[in-house]
Amino acid sequence: MKRYDYLIVGAGLFGAVFAHEAVKRGKTCLVIDKRDHIGGNIYTKEVEGIQVHCYGAHIFHTSDRHVWEYVSQFTEFNHFVNSPVAVYKDELYNLPFNMNTFHQLWGVVTPAQAKAKIQEQIAQMHIVEPKNLEEQALALVGKDVYEKLIEGYTRKQWGRECKDLPSFIIRRLPLRYTYDNNYFKDPYQGIPKGGYTRIIKKLLEGVQVCLGVDFFTEKGALLAQADRIIYTGMIDEYFGHCYGPLEYRSLRFETEVLDMGNYQGNAVVNYTDYGVPYTRIIEHKHFEFGTQPKTVITREYPSKWEQGAEPYYPVNDTRNTELFNKYEKLALDEPKVLFGGRLGMYRYMDMDKTIGAALRMAESELQYTAARS
Repeated sequence: MKRYDYLIVGAGLFGAVFAHEAVKRGKTCLVIDKRDHIGGNIYTKEVEGIQVHCYGAHIFHTSDRHVWEYVSQFTEFNHFVNSPVAVYKDELYNLPFNMNTFHQLWGVVTPAQAKAKIQEQIAQMHIVEPKNLEEQALALVGKDVYEKLIEGYTRKQWGRECKDLPSFIIRRLPLRYTYDNNYFKDPYQGIPKGGYTRIIKKLLEGVQVCLGVDFFTEKGALLAQADRIIYTGMIDEYFGHCYGPLEYRSLRFETEVLDMGNYQGNAVVNYTDYGVPYTRIIEHKHFEFGTQPKTVITREYPSKWEQGAEPYYPVNDTRNTELFNKYEKLALDEPKVLFGGRLGMYRYMDMDKTIGAALRMAESELQYTAARS
């Protein structure tokens, strides 16, 4: 049985970056994943000549020049800018909340007019100390923006009434008093040409990868093969849910190929009306300005997470944060194991933050092992 310096559980972005850095320093790695493909949730595959984001839209954006230069070693990015559109009943709005949105809502044309309208609505609320998400949103953006663009979408996303969600989820709601539909302010953004899977393949060059492997089913044999473990799965599952399961939100995707060149004219269209069961429709070809004769769309349905379902979003409310802190203490006492990634660290992380966290862990860990040897 071959031995490795590192067993990396999860062939997603975090695990692939760590493996790449370890191999560069002469370490041997075995990467496993229970899925039948690499890439985790940023996995893309080609359908009708279109790179399909199989687990929801992923738009790379960062303000970290070091991370941008790092990931650019493995791919060339196009100049895609995320400018989603929101549909509420039969009304259409630009996102993020900006002067186009405010003109569509109230017919205002200047920033002063928009600010006055929003402040007028906020003043009518008389909310001094917001006690929940609903009150927090109303105190930040007023009644119209909240009811048409926040309430229904949020209820679908989290599966709860907004008044039952903690206020800290949206402590900030950016209001932009410019006619700018660029969702992100980061100076570096785009979509990798040819999809995200190419990045992971390059990161994992020279690394032993085994797919369709369940860590918990093969745990004994796998642990015997490695000196150290990088675990990117659910931290509570690693410890057998001994304190009880952490809470997550899941997603369900319905993808179809349409015999037309253009379905909705935009990569991402959000549906903010609670009566529409999905939160958004993704038309994948627009991420790469595609001109293929057919198109591929995906409807995204938030769903309750249950054992066996895919966990997408940690629910970082007070109860779950306290529960995670207990698991984190257990993790600190695991001498051979480091926990990383969205599930191992129980936090939502954009791709750039995931890369940054993996690079920091690799630097710290590999310096430590070098010093120890």
